[in-house]
Amino acid sequence: MLSLFDLAALLLTASASFSWLNRRFLRLPHAIGLLTMGLAASLLLVLVDLVAPGRHLYDALTGTLRQIDFADVLMNGMLAFLIFAGALNVDLAALRRRAVPVALLALLGTLISTVLVGLAAWLVSGWLADLGIGPRLPLAWALVLGALISPTDPVAVLSTLRDVAVPASLEAEMKGEALFNDGVGIVLFTLLLRFATGRAGGDDALPQALRLLAQEAGGGLLLGVLAGMLAYRMMRAIDDFPAETLITLALVTGSYALAQRLHVSGPLAMVAAGLIIGDRGPRYAFSARTNTYVCALWTLIDEILNAVLFLLIGLEVLVLGFDAALLPFALALIPIVLGARLIAITPPLLLIRWVEALTPRNLPFLTWAGIRGGISVALALSVPEGPQKPALLAATYAVVLFSILVQGGTLQAVARRTLRTEP
Repeated sequence: MLSLFDLAALLLTASASFSWLNRRFLRLPHAIGLLTMGLAASLLLVLVDLVAPGRHLYDALTGTLRQIDFADVLMNGMLAFLIFAGALNVDLAALRRRAVPVALLALLGTLISTVLVGLAAWLVSGWLADLGIGPRLPLAWALVLGALISPTDPVAVLSTLRDVAVPASLEAEMKGEALFNDGVGIVLFTLLLRFATGRAGGDDALPQALRLLAQEAGGGLLLGVLAGMLAYRMMRAIDDFPAETLITLALVTGSYALAQRLHVSGPLAMVAAGLIIGDRGPRYAFSARTNTYVCALWTLIDEILNAVLFLLIGLEVLVLGFDAALLPFALALIPIVLGARLIAITPPLLLIRWVEALTPRNLPFLTWAGIRGGISVALALSVPEGPQKPALLAATYAVVLFSILVQGGTLQAVARRTLRTEP
């Protein structure tokens, strides 16, 4: 049994080694390179175990990885830092100017995609089950799958956008959508999981769901605004870069922990707090020296945690142990999710006036840029054990791998061929 320090040392050493190899030889985008090398290492260990079973390398690493609760590490640790770091770099003024399209994309788009993916997954699983291929998903669990896979992952999207040339106006919509629909998706997943597991029901089920939605989403945003403003006021009252840097760390850990205790959305609280500090801090609270240290700290946190996260996604395939019978359903979900993304983002865009780069001509790019990542995997892993969980995990993992490797890897080429800036 490895200690917590041993596990951290192993992950950081592997991340640093793979980052060096990627930068030196592969030269892939950072997230894609680490995920690719993590997958390659996993497959290599499987092959070594098949060729020389006496070495037990596969079992040794699998046993180590089983000590890491991926869902808990991401949802109750890394996610707070990653979302806050991402929100710090979003232009709040630009986001305000695009508040309506961002809100429609994040809320209406996620709702539409959840329903479309859920219904399609239910129908496809039923058809495959009639053919004797894989299990039949009940509608309630198919909708849970739709909820956990529909939101674009802010970590994956922001990481991918660093390597893609996108017009500033379109980038603001994409960043805003990714940050906010993540919180919306987690709330939807929580609601639908309650229905699927029978923990919500009766005549007051819908009002109960709406109350929970308002509490989770509204409460998270309110907590983030209040905590962000308090931290901003504290930093504005002093000029001491160690203390101000420490305040930003306390803001993230303290408000995220409080959000969990209050049963409100921690990710949305991080979005709100990050936007406030990123907008007001450099202008009114930070000296030039403080700004340099705070930016450097959060850039490093973002890079390090991203590296560990994408490496873990690649290695997690060793732990999950997919059933080959689930492969048809998992592969079928990839075009389903892409089609649902295209359909889901069209009505919100039709409801607003076309502005700047947000035009119908850019729908192919916006569809392809809907990157899914570790949050979807973590949500799938958090589903209670049962006959439906293997299918949910296999489908989610297939979509996430395709999304990061194929969509993320070709997004620059798609941008060059499809993006138009004129209305």
